[in-house]
Amino acid sequence: MSRATLLIELGTAELPPKALLALSAAYTEQIMAGLREAELISDASEAVPYAAPRRLAVSVPEVLAAQPDQQEQRRGPAVAAAFDDDGNATQAATGFARSCGVAVDDLLRLKTDKGEYLSYSVEKAGQKLTELLPGIMEQTIKRLPIPKRMRWGDRDDEFVRPVRWLVCMHGSATVPLHVLGVDSGNVTSGHRFHSAGELTLAHADDYADVLLQQGHVVADFNQRRAMISEQTAALAEQVNGNLADDPALLDEVTALVEYPTALIGNFDPEFLQVPKECLISSMRDHQKYFHLRDAKGELLANFITVSNIQSSDPQQVITGNERVLRARLADARFFWQQDALTSLADRVERLADVTFHASLGSVLDKTQRLQKLAGDLAKDLGADAAAVQRAALLSKADLVSNMVNEFDELQGVMGNYYAQRDGEPAEVAEAIEHHYLPKFAGDVLPASTVSLALALADRLDSLVGIYATGGVPTGDKDPYGLRRAALAILRMLIERELPLNLSDLVARAAQAHAQQNNLEISSTTRDEIVNFIRGRLTAFYQSQGVATQSINAVLVCTPDSPLDFSHRLHAVDQFSKMTDAADLAAANKRISNIFKKHSGKVPDQVDTALLQEPAEQTLAQAIDDMVAQCGPLFDAGNYSDGLQLLTGLRAPVDGFFDNVMVMADDPALQNNRLALLNRMRQLFMRVADISQLQA
Repeated sequence: MSRATLLIELGTAELPPKALLALSAAYTEQIMAGLREAELISDASEAVPYAAPRRLAVSVPEVLAAQPDQQEQRRGPAVAAAFDDDGNATQAATGFARSCGVAVDDLLRLKTDKGEYLSYSVEKAGQKLTELLPGIMEQTIKRLPIPKRMRWGDRDDEFVRPVRWLVCMHGSATVPLHVLGVDSGNVTSGHRFHSAGELTLAHADDYADVLLQQGHVVADFNQRRAMISEQTAALAEQVNGNLADDPALLDEVTALVEYPTALIGNFDPEFLQVPKECLISSMRDHQKYFHLRDAKGELLANFITVSNIQSSDPQQVITGNERVLRARLADARFFWQQDALTSLADRVERLADVTFHASLGSVLDKTQRLQKLAGDLAKDLGADAAAVQRAALLSKADLVSNMVNEFDELQGVMGNYYAQRDGEPAEVAEAIEHHYLPKFAGDVLPASTVSLALALADRLDSLVGIYATGGVPTGDKDPYGLRRAALAILRMLIERELPLNLSDLVARAAQAHAQQNNLEISSTTRDEIVNFIRGRLTAFYQSQGVATQSINAVLVCTPDSPLDFSHRLHAVDQFSKMTDAADLAAANKRISNIFKKHSGKVPDQVDTALLQEPAEQTLAQAIDDMVAQCGPLFDAGNYSDGLQLLTGLRAPVDGFFDNVMVMADDPALQNNRLALLNRMRQLFMRVADISQLQA
C-alpha cells in the first residue's frame, strides 16, 4: 500500500503572536491523533510542525493512502444449536447465514474456550485518506485552543483569523478538501513583500524549501527563533552589550516575522535618567525591541529590533525605529517629570475615584483595610508595624500616576521609585513594589517582613472579599485571579515558614471587610474559602513531583496551617519510601475497611482484661510504647521521626492479623479488638491517613 508525506497548510491573516506556538502544537497534535485513530500512520510516526505569522502547517511522513483492509469476523450461534440431531441446519443457523448474505455451507466453524460456533469472515475495505481527512480536519479545527473565534465575510465559519488559502497534498497528489470556506490546492503564498505571491508545490516534501528559496519565508518556528538568537547575539557583541534572557519576547518576535533580519539602533543617553524599567517597558512591551546591558548590568542606550523585511537600505529602517522609540521615551520622561510634582501621599485620596470592586468599594477603601490587616499581621511576622501600615497606605498610590496609567505593568515598581524620591524609609519603598510578588508561578517571594506582611494582607483581602461576593472561579474561568492569590498565600506561608492558620487569616480579612463595608461573611463561607485555599495544595505539590497519594493522605487530616501541612507531607513522603511503608499502609487500609463495614460505633477504650490472644497483647503493648514515644514528637511537629518509629508496628500488626479474629462472636471481644485497631489507626492519623498510600 502506497505511503507518502502528507502536508496540510492553513493560510490565514496574521495570527495572534502570543498564541502561535500553542495553536501550532494543538494543530499538529489533533491531526496526528486523527491519523493514528484512522490507522493511517504508526504510533511511532512524528510530524514536522510549521508555524509563521500567516500559516499553520504540518508535514507527516509515511502516511497511507488508505486504511489497511480488515478481516471482520462475525460469530454466530453455537454449533450445537445450529444443527439438529440429523445434521440439518436449524433456524438459528439459517438466520445467521441470511444476515451474512451467504448459504449455511459457506459458514466457517470457530473453536473457542467456550465451545464451537458458526462464524463468517468478510474483508472490509479500508477507507481512503481522501474520505477520512474532512472529518479529521473538522475535529482539529473544533479542538484548537481559541478563546475568541471570529467570523469574516458572509460566512458562518469561525476561526482565530480569516482563512485565505489551503494546501493539502499527499506526496505529489493534491487531496481535495474544503475547510472554513476554502478549497484545497497545491498553491501556497510566500512572503508578503519579498515574494512574487503564489507558489506552486510539486510535492509535499518540497514545502519548506520552496517557501524559503522562492517565497523568502522560514516556515519552521524553531529555525526562525534560532536565527533571531544568533543575529541579536552578534549585534549585542558589537556594542559590548548583553542581551536579557527573555524567552517570552523571543517567542513573540519569532511569531511576528516570516524572515527575520535583526538591526541595532540607539537612543539619546539622556533618557537613561528615567528609571530603567520605564525604558525597558517602552522597548519590550510596546515596540518588541530587545534591550541591552553592559557588563555591570546597566542599561545601554541601544536596542535591537527584528524586521520582517530585508531592506536595501537598512539604515533607513533603523532610523525609522529610532524615531518611533524616541517619541515613546520622550513620553516616559515627561510622565516621570510630571509625576515628580506630586508626592505619593498626596495621591492617596485620589484612589477614592478608582473602583476596586463594585461590591467592595474603591481602591482607597482597600488601602484602608490593608492598613489594619497588614498592621495586624506585622505582629505575627515580627515586622515594624508602623512601616507596614505606612507601606499599606501608599501601596496603591502609583495607580493614579501618569506613568502607571501609560505603563500599567509598572505598578509597584514606580511606587518604589516615587517613595524613594519622597524620602520614605527604604523598607516602605521596597514593600510598595514587592507586595505584588509573587506575580506568577515560580516567581520570587517578598524578601523583607514588611513586604511579606503587606503581600499577604493584599492577597487575603482580595480573595476573601471577592469570593464572598460571588467571584468564585468556575472551570477554567478565574477572572479575578483567585487561584493565583491562593497559591501565593500558600507559598508565602510555607516557604517563609510562617506557622499561621488559614481559618484565622480568613477570619481576620473577613472582619476587615465587615468593619468597613458592613459585609458580613458567614462562617460557612469562611470555611469554603479556607477549603478553596487548601485545595490549591494539591496542584502546588504535584508540580514539585510529590506523589498524589501522599498529598491526599495529609489532606484527610485537613491541617489548618499550610506550614504544618508541609511538614506532614515531607514526613509522609519519606515514610512512603521505607521498607515497611507498603505493609503498614495496607494494614491501615484493612482497618479502614473493617470500620466501614462495622455498623456500630467503634469503641475508644481498650480493656486490657479482654486481651486474650498473645498477638493482641503484643500489639497493645507496642501501641502503648509508641504512644509514649511518638506523642511528644507529634506534639512538637516532628512528624518524620514519629513515623519512622511507627514502622516498628509492622511485625505486631502482621502477627495480630495472622492470629486474631477481629470480628469475634463474642461482642465484648469484638469491640475490644476494634478499639485496639482504632487506637493504632488514630496514632497514624496524628500525621496522615496512610491508608491513602495503598494504590
